[in-house]
Amino acid sequence: MVIKSSMLVHWKLWEFYKQRGGNSLMNFLFLLILFIIAMFIGYKLISDVPSLLHTPLMSGMNALSGVTVLGSLVATAVAVNTGYKILGFIAIVLATINIVGGFLVTHRMLKMFKKDK
Repeated sequence: MVIKSSMLVHWKLWEFYKQRGGNSLMNFLFLLILFIIAMFIGYKLISDVPSLLHTPLMSGMNALSGVTVLGSLVATAVAVNTGYKILGFIAIVLATINIVGGFLVTHRMLKMFKKDK
């Protein structure tokens, strides 16, 4: 139900954006509102996950973080402005830290279930 309502809100925001002509201020406001909605939906979804399943699900999401690195690499490669290239580099570094940290946490979690010989 949360996802259906968020899709409806997203659709209404997109229609509003197209009606206004999509200038840069509206583009920024549209993206900001969309980001805020995504934060609330993400919080709602994560808060409903039982704590027993939280770590395995987060380790599974680690593989999807590789998509973030690929997106950052592509965005940085096509960036024209130096400022955008710097932001892209920061995105690559942060996404890589996220992946490495996730794998370390997953490794530590799996080590807890390993039987001692």
